[in-house]
Amino acid sequence: MNAQPTRGRTGLAYLAGIFGSLLIVAALVWAMQHYTQPPPVDAERVAVRKKALADLRAQEATELESYGWVDQTKGVVRLPIGEAMKLALREWQNPSAARSNLVTRVEKATAVPPPPKAAPSAFE
Repeated sequence: MNAQPTRGRTGLAYLAGIFGSLLIVAALVWAMQHYTQPPPVDAERVAVRKKALADLRAQEATELESYGWVDQTKGVVRLPIGEAMKLALREWQNPSAARSNLVTRVEKATAVPPPPKAAPSAFE
């Protein structure tokens, strides 16, 4: 007769422990959501981001559709995308010549300038 009440109490203790641990986990989840929530985006921030995106897109469109210098010292220019595609089609009619031309242009564009000459010292 004594085993039955202890068994009921043990089951009740387990049930209370499980329920309590679930409540603790739920409280931790709520706290993490509450403390890690970013601040809401206000209208001013939205306007600033839209303006920045519009400026970026306008600059990209200008660079895609106009001529300009990429590196004037190395002689690297930017062509409008349509002209660049026409030029590529025309050059790649002869693949071997186009490949060698491409390699030459890449070497020219990525060439590292020579180090500056050391100034003569007064003690020499």
